[in-house]
Amino acid sequence: MKSGKTQPSPASIGHAELIAATSRGLPEQAHALQRARAFAEPLIGAQTLDTGENVWAHAEAVALILQMIGGSQAMQAASYLVYACEHLNKPHEVIAKAFGENFAALAMETTKLVRVQRQASHTQTGAAGRAGASLASQTENVRKMLLAFSRDLRVVMLRLASRLQTLRYYAAAKKPMPQAMAYESLHVFAQLANRLGIWEIKWEMEDLAFRFLEPDTYRLVAKLLDEKRVEREAQVEQLRAGLQVQLKAQGITATVHGRPKHIYSIVKKMRGKSLPFEQVYDIRALRVVVPTVADCYAVLAWVHTQFVPVVEEFDDYIARPKVNGYQSLHTIVRDDIGQPVEIQIRTQAMHEHAEHGVAAHWAYKEAGVKGYSGVTASSEYDAKIAVLRQLLAWERDLSGAAQAPTGADAKTLLEDRIYVLTPEAAIVELPQGGTAVDFAYTVHTSLGHRCRGARLDGVMVPLNTPLKNGQTVEVIAAKEGGPSRDWLNPDLGFLASHRARSKVRAWFNVQALDETIHRGREAVEKLLQREGKTALKLDDLAVRLGFKTADELFEVVGKDEFSLRTIETLLRPAESAPSEDELLAQKRQRLAERSNSGATKGDVLVVGIDSLLTQLAKCCKPAPPDDIRGFVTRGKGVSIHRADCSNFHELMVRNGERVIDVQWGRPKALNATVYPVDVAVQAHDRQGLLRDISEVFTKEKMNVIGVQTQSVKGTAWMTFTVEVTDAARLAKVLGIVRDVAGVQSARRR
Repeated sequence: MKSGKTQPSPASIGHAELIAATSRGLPEQAHALQRARAFAEPLIGAQTLDTGENVWAHAEAVALILQMIGGSQAMQAASYLVYACEHLNKPHEVIAKAFGENFAALAMETTKLVRVQRQASHTQTGAAGRAGASLASQTENVRKMLLAFSRDLRVVMLRLASRLQTLRYYAAAKKPMPQAMAYESLHVFAQLANRLGIWEIKWEMEDLAFRFLEPDTYRLVAKLLDEKRVEREAQVEQLRAGLQVQLKAQGITATVHGRPKHIYSIVKKMRGKSLPFEQVYDIRALRVVVPTVADCYAVLAWVHTQFVPVVEEFDDYIARPKVNGYQSLHTIVRDDIGQPVEIQIRTQAMHEHAEHGVAAHWAYKEAGVKGYSGVTASSEYDAKIAVLRQLLAWERDLSGAAQAPTGADAKTLLEDRIYVLTPEAAIVELPQGGTAVDFAYTVHTSLGHRCRGARLDGVMVPLNTPLKNGQTVEVIAAKEGGPSRDWLNPDLGFLASHRARSKVRAWFNVQALDETIHRGREAVEKLLQREGKTALKLDDLAVRLGFKTADELFEVVGKDEFSLRTIETLLRPAESAPSEDELLAQKRQRLAERSNSGATKGDVLVVGIDSLLTQLAKCCKPAPPDDIRGFVTRGKGVSIHRADCSNFHELMVRNGERVIDVQWGRPKALNATVYPVDVAVQAHDRQGLLRDISEVFTKEKMNVIGVQTQSVKGTAWMTFTVEVTDAARLAKVLGIVRDVAGVQSARRR
């Protein structure tokens, strides 16, 4: 707001004097308008708006517009208080004492919206000059701001009336209106007035905005209308008077008016139907207002008998109201000389709704729970829901969203969203209860990860402070780093957005994967050092082993899902399969080395060769009665694998000639032999889980010789190495493990 030359200093006007001057006795609704004018005049009488208009004149005009559409005196009073706020040191406190909390809340909320819109408009205007920002983008921001403040529906009404007066001011002053303001007036404010059914504002706003956006087209259509205006008005008056008399003669009480045609609606019809001006039927129009719905249809029937109807142009909006509640009968007929005339037929209640829309419902705010002008508390709620439905429908019209919900769900949706600003005045939409952390993740994922502090309207606050509509949020971020696990704790209230939670979880998942890959890389690199193959490219090694990238190889190695022995086999030169004599010699050389314990004596037989050195593969840990296969290694005898072992299949593909048949030894030798096997358990992590699973193996007399555990996002991944004499019995024990509380799966690896 700009200051005039005689601007009074707000500090010079004491709060006590203002309150005393305006609140002698108890503040009463009936005198709110007069008291508000007296309160505001010394503050805003000499001030000017950014547009150049005098603030006092603007407030007076806004109050008259609200009066025109049926706004109460209390709402008219608010139009003065809104502009007085900026000239008070403590506006909420002063207005609350002088007029009550209801007026203070309305004035402050509207002032906040005006300030935010002004800030965003200035920022976007500069951005448009620098980077070519689109009018559509600015329109979307205005829409979001209006929705953000729509919880108090009077705020939206005050902004509609204020924008209409601004358009009137530019037209009267014959000043060019900024294109962005004219564009949002036509595409946001006028559409909102249409959705709320306030046609008086909608039509005038459309014509004025169109006049500034397309002045040449506006003047052309205005000229075409004016060329035969006198003749047309005479014809319309003759039709109006004749129709009034004839309906009265039929016993129908009716009021007939000529209806002015609006330039923008003519242009829309010409463009929408590709019509020349001469074929726009409803340039001549009448409106018939009757007492009842039955009278509407009676008038329609009589009109169709007296004139020739244009059948394809008939619309019954009484039986099928428009989405904003509009009801009326529309028909086009031809008069005696064949010229088209549009006739609208409606009841008085329909007419009031068509002119003022939901304005009558706004009174509930002043009424409170006791009701106002006969409106009960229950119908107040229904009225508010009806308006909220239209606000959501208006949002859907502009944003192209899917069908909006209705009823209480509509109220919930609007109340579940807030809109805050970046320091550059860009608008960010968040769920109700959203915090600075939600805000940071909405702006950019990296900013969310690095968020360490926040300022709201310049004041430092904790990161879990819920944000409010219209606040400016500034995030303090570290140069690098990641989120805190505390952010995922719902009891601490750091995050309200599902999207932000997902990004935090994804970050921790990536960290866990990185640790696994790092562990696998270290294991592979150590192996390459032992084998003297450090010059080998890791990506080439991965491809030779059947992986797309080295990281995929490192991941499975880090998870102990891929044996390093397979890499050793690949790195060593391929050898031909040993002959039978070599195998016999090998048997003699190593017979003395055979141990009497474990799974190395008499438990595996190589078909056709007795007592050959064998060892159980660590990758699959076979145990009887598993189906097994043998693979002749270099210098370590025969490695015994389960037939379904993935490592064995890779060895068989590369060196199939070294695969030999093996089988388990005599059953009597099995009783004294135990075999280590791995069991993988997945469960919901909880206290005592490891103890409960271990007890199952203890009761079943299975010795646990190794345990590995890892917990990720509340899920525990456990690997138990247990000694068994019979793998078939292990299956029964795993069934008992699956019954332990929290266990999701238990299987042999």
